[in-house]
Amino acid sequence: MPESVVENPANPKWMVWTGRVLSALPVPLLLFSAYMKFSKAPEVIEGFKEWPEGVLIPIAVAELVSTILYIIPQTAVLGAVLLTGYIGGAMATHVHGGKSIVIHIVLGVLFWLGLFFRDARLRALLPWRTL
Repeated sequence: MPESVVENPANPKWMVWTGRVLSALPVPLLLFSAYMKFSKAPEVIEGFKEWPEGVLIPIAVAELVSTILYIIPQTAVLGAVLLTGYIGGAMATHVHGGKSIVIHIVLGVLFWLGLFFRDARLRALLPWRTL
């Protein structure tokens, strides 16, 4: 992130660093998930047994590309939008299978809360209102 953004009074250092930490938390999980799909680990194959053959790699590519876009500050909002869609699809699949969606909700909150703290432009777009 450029230093001029960090020094901006609308973007205090503590907010930038809080945002960076919150944004970084889901990244290792997403990268590991994509790696497991690319490696076609037996656990992953078992989890995708009801899916058509050949969807595993495109799903892994979508997850990896979205995560990389999220990591890059200039494309982080686009990455968050794509990851939100990705996680939404995963949630739908889990709900259909009767599985928990708590981790998906936590990931979605971390994506956007991290961006909210580190990007003053997003805070201006979605301002907190006080009564």
